[in-house]
Amino acid sequence: MRDKGKKDIFFDLDHTLWDFERNAAETLAELFDTYRFRALGIESAEQFINTYNRNNQRLWSLYHHGKITKAELREARFADTFIELGIDPTLFPKAFEIDYLRICPQKTHLFPHVHETLGYLREKYTLHLISNGFKEASELKIAKTNLKGYFTTVVISEVVGVHKPHPQIFHHAVTNAKTSIPRSVMVGDSLEADIRGAYQVGMDAIYFNPKNEDVPLDVKQSIAALNELTSLF
Repeated sequence: MRDKGKKDIFFDLDHTLWDFERNAAETLAELFDTYRFRALGIESAEQFINTYNRNNQRLWSLYHHGKITKAELREARFADTFIELGIDPTLFPKAFEIDYLRICPQKTHLFPHVHETLGYLREKYTLHLISNGFKEASELKIAKTNLKGYFTTVVISEVVGVHKPHPQIFHHAVTNAKTSIPRSVMVGDSLEADIRGAYQVGMDAIYFNPKNEDVPLDVKQSIAALNELTSLF
């Protein structure tokens, strides 16, 4: 990357900097006990969390492609989880969703090396953020984890009106950053939204792969830890 004239680095937020799975699991485990879900027949918080994660990931994919709305996503992820666990979805307490949306974005678990890596890169490059998350939640996550100061621009898909991997959000982010595609690189965990989304507009991308899953042949560069970026730039 050093010899490619890169000046601007765009980061994804959830699952790349902010540890979504850890923060969500911690929140759901707390609420599982608060709302006494075991009494409804759910064996454990782990079973509930794993089932929720599957449904949430599926629904976010539909949301990214504009097939469901924000409200439909929020309503379906817990209802579908109850259905899969064999529980009447009408028994799901509405206050649970409210508490989840209030508590989860305030969690502060980041992936290892976030602050030191961003601090290093900020001295050499201009850093930006492109998030597919919801506006209010994304802004709270950024504030609570002291990430805002690293980024010159922050683009949130809900505000723009399109989501990664749509080309429009990448072009918007680049224009907003007063840079160009050849001078930019995207760093993110989603092969579809971040990596292939960047590729389709001609932007270089680095796949963040902390679980060391198999890397598809079309992916040009991958890292397992964020501090690997300090040797690439």
